[in-house]
Amino acid sequence: MLTTIVTHPGGAHKDDFLACCVLLAKDPVRIERRDPTEADLSDPKVAVVDIGDQHDASLMNFDHHQFPRDHAPTCALSLVLQRLGLYEDAKSFCDWLETSEWLDCRGPVDTAKWLGTERDVLSKLNSPVDVTLLRRFASKPVHQSGEPVWEVMRMVGQDLLEYITSLRERLDYIKGHAEIWELEGFKALFMPRTDPMPDEPSAGLGRYIEQLGLENEVLAMVYPDRRGEGYGMRRYNDDPRMEFTRIDSEDDVHFTHARGFIAKTSSSGIERLKALLQKAFVQA
Repeated sequence: MLTTIVTHPGGAHKDDFLACCVLLAKDPVRIERRDPTEADLSDPKVAVVDIGDQHDASLMNFDHHQFPRDHAPTCALSLVLQRLGLYEDAKSFCDWLETSEWLDCRGPVDTAKWLGTERDVLSKLNSPVDVTLLRRFASKPVHQSGEPVWEVMRMVGQDLLEYITSLRERLDYIKGHAEIWELEGFKALFMPRTDPMPDEPSAGLGRYIEQLGLENEVLAMVYPDRRGEGYGMRRYNDDPRMEFTRIDSEDDVHFTHARGFIAKTSSSGIERLKALLQKAFVQA
């Protein structure tokens, strides 16, 4: 159980901000923006974040600035997530994490090159949410329970941890039930109806396809319709080779989007679902 989180004074960055958010989700303690003391660095009840020239998870010290120049991009948030055993899942599920590591360790020029884009594109992705939260976080030496910034930070940490852990549970659930169908010219992922049925039956299916390494083979996802007894059918990665308007006239298809990316059918028979997918498939 932590008693305090200490992070550096001055300007704030996403990595120290988010690292503190995650720690707050576990231990809702005060945050002090100051230089750490030797007592802080040796006390496992004090988390020292992004400062202190020391990474020692057993002592809750999470600084990366002393790492060698050629060390893989790693930020304070990475170290905190590693301490919680969530880093690998976070890197798989949070598409923004690796970019944040690069920005913090390599700067915008090298990060833009790594992303294969221009430097100014990164600036165009900023928003007032980023600017205000970081500025307000940096503006005070202490943040504690009851204050708006502290409360928002804790909510960010809670939501991030919930997203990572719930998606892991969902992917494990999908792994235990889903099937990959081999059809003529393509593959589809099928998620059968289960009892109980998840609130959002299609959640996590795209991530599961990525985990299987089938991004270039699977064109469609089929999953229980939460509003009826049939199934929903959707393009994977919006691949235009699945054109669901081609099955709009079928008696058991009660909805197709005008842009062709989704359809719903009252049928639940496996062979019928496969036949509908095959008819929706556009040969290259």
